Amino acid sequence: MISRRTLAASVAALVVAPLLSACGGDSDAATGTGGSGTKKVGDVNIGPDQNRIRGKKVDDIAALVPAAIRKRGTLKLGQSADASPPLGFYATDDKTRIGSEIDLATLVADTLGLKLDNDEVSWENLFVGLDSGKFDAVFSNVTVTEERKEKYDFATYRLDNISFEAKKGTDWKIEGPQDVAGRTIAVSSGTNQEKILVDWSKQNEKAGRKPVSIKYFQKDTDYYLALQSGRIDAYLGPSPSAAYHVASAGQSQIIGTLSGAGDDLQGKIAATTKKGSGLVDAYAAAVNHVIEDGSYGRVLKRWGLSSEAVPKSEINPPGLPKI
Repeated sequence: MISRRTLAASVAALVVAPLLSACGGDSDAATGTGGSGTKKVGDVNIGPDQNRIRGKKVDDIAALVPAAIRKRGTLKLGQSADASPPLGFYATDDKTRIGSEIDLATLVADTLGLKLDNDEVSWENLFVGLDSGKFDAVFSNVTVTEERKEKYDFATYRLDNISFEAKKGTDWKIEGPQDVAGRTIAVSSGTNQEKILVDWSKQNEKAGRKPVSIKYFQKDTDYYLALQSGRIDAYLGPSPSAAYHVASAGQSQIIGTLSGAGDDLQGKIAATTKKGSGLVDAYAAAVNHVIEDGSYGRVLKRWGLSSEAVPKSEINPPGLPKI
């Protein structure tokens, strides 16, 4: 098992490595591990003192929570233990869980008048925990799929997008296959974004345009070093990770964003609960409340995810189709 300290060090390496020559004199921006208080990498606070945005109980929404959970007073929450900034990772004290997912879950719990009882587990155990009743909710970047809807209920709270990231200063924009013809683009093997890029390359060839030269690397830091050195023109990856790197490193920019589900469907991320638990209406109502009062938008902004905001929470919308 990877230790929390190893995860924290990996996060620091991810955001600091491209900056080694640029921030050596800025002790705050260069801080990646150890200590307490407010620590920043670029404009992003990765210290344990988060000054998290909080909400207030709304009685009519709290009344939607099943009586047994209201009586208990806690929302048993499952989140992935992986270090995946800005969604969820450990702060510089190596023990405080931070990120957009726990911030949004906190707002929902506050609105429902419940205290978070948070537990980080491996990805597969999130669903085991829902099945067994260990968790009332999972806030952990779960995409709505038709297969998952057979067992779980969903209340959406963020778009599921992927983004092209290029070196800062370019005027290149990507909106479709024609914009990547003849370009060298890196992507992670076995991902949905790889499938989309391969499909786009085939479309280009069929239309008489040049294919995409697709490159693969072992680590995220390798992608970003290749981008800065000019060995690749762009990197296609999950929008949250791209947005976090842009905000923290300051050497790149987003030049195109599309649905992680491809051209035919907008993918959506959702609070997840066991089907029939009676909680999905409460989650959706709470998300809609924090959208309306502006606290939702403030959370997404602080993590660089404003482009993934939803106008409202949907219950069990169309999901990624079965393969």
